[in-house]
Amino acid sequence: MTVTTRPPDAPPVATRRRPRRPLQPGTGGPGRTQPDAVPARQQPRPVGRRGVDDVASLVGALAGSLGLTWVVFSYLLPLQGKLGFVVCWYLSFLGLYALVTALAHPRPIVLDRLMSAVVTGGALIVFVALVSSVVFTFARGVPALVHPNFYAHDMAGVRPLDPLARGGVLHAVTGSLIEIGIAVAVTLPLGLGTAVYLSEVGGRTARIVRTVVEAMTALPSIVAGLFVYTVLLVTLHFPPTGFTASMAISVMMLPIIARAADVSLRVVPGGLREASLALGASQWQTTWRVVLPTARPGLATALILGIARGVGETSPVLLTSGASTFFNADPLHQPMNSLPLFVFSAVRSGQNAFIARGFGAASVLLALVLALFVVTRVLARQRKGR
Repeated sequence: MTVTTRPPDAPPVATRRRPRRPLQPGTGGPGRTQPDAVPARQQPRPVGRRGVDDVASLVGALAGSLGLTWVVFSYLLPLQGKLGFVVCWYLSFLGLYALVTALAHPRPIVLDRLMSAVVTGGALIVFVALVSSVVFTFARGVPALVHPNFYAHDMAGVRPLDPLARGGVLHAVTGSLIEIGIAVAVTLPLGLGTAVYLSEVGGRTARIVRTVVEAMTALPSIVAGLFVYTVLLVTLHFPPTGFTASMAISVMMLPIIARAADVSLRVVPGGLREASLALGASQWQTTWRVVLPTARPGLATALILGIARGVGETSPVLLTSGASTFFNADPLHQPMNSLPLFVFSAVRSGQNAFIARGFGAASVLLALVLALFVVTRVLARQRKGR
């Protein structure tokens, strides 16, 4: 046998390797086995995305629960009433929707769909209640709202049986605006000062102040009216005027503004305070130039909540302002009427014309509150570039 050897100085010979075939999962070649390959990275399951099957399941559950509730109410059980029908329909829909969803999805998706249906149903109930009350109020007040004199005249000299072409709510609108303006001027600095003390200053009495503010939030309006009536009218001998009514409204607005403003200031990031203090600013400068501007939208919301609480109060105004049918723009002399007091007096009068005026005044009150909300939100909007 002849053996050939390569000389030492010969160049290396290039060899060609055959490419390896990828092994199949679970095999390592003939007669050999390997563990299964690592599966690819799983993508997160889209629990919030709804496909055609999900929409069909929702619609089918609504239709099926409606038919089931109708059969039970009409033929199987001696039940009646629209409210009971809607409640039973909603409960049967939740059960049927969960059952249908469970046929094609795992338990987490079933719970997600069920909780979404519950939350959406609650929001829908609140929306329907709000819209129905607003629509009902405006529908009952249309006979008075279509008359121009309703907005430009007062009720001086108008008798209960006079037509809607006479009289108006100008005195009540003016009284409400003046009383709310005075109440805001009193409660806004006090409420913001209380919130700044609770969130920025603190101290031994901060817990006591916070407890008192939270307790006053649930204070009945009649108690606030009796307090102001006893202190100002009985003890200090103030006459029933718009000013005394404003003080009663202020008692109701103060805890709302203070509590909401405290929450808004507490959610301001602490890093902003630390950065301001690190730059050499004092605590007062940090609060005035950093914390309050940052929390401005929340403070505007606090003011809106306070106005919403005070503008519709009737009991404090009934005890402190007196009733009048004439126009009065002086809050320190003579009784002053307001929209809630006018609505209360008109609706309980028993006369159809006065009842229509009462619902018309309630519609004006709703529109006035909405306008105040819009103006406050626009003024509190953050400026661009800051």
